[in-house]
Amino acid sequence: MGIGGGIFLITLGAVLAFAIQVDPWWIDLQAAGVIVMLAGGAVVLVTLWYWQDRRRRAAAAQARVPPDDVPPPPIDPPANA
Repeated sequence: MGIGGGIFLITLGAVLAFAIQVDPWWIDLQAAGVIVMLAGGAVVLVTLWYWQDRRRRAAAAQARVPPDDVPPPPIDPPANA
């Protein structure tokens, strides 16, 4: 879903909770809006956590790869030759 989807859910929840003045008998719009806003916040937080974890793993993998212009270390001959 990503950050865009999370922001959309937060916006939709805010509209439900604060902007709509209709009071249907079958749903509490204020409570539904707060629930949707919390879900959107959770989506944003999980997305940011996932991106941070990917950046950390990519940086660690980048540090392990030697540059292409450095020659490999010399191979020692066997000791019994």
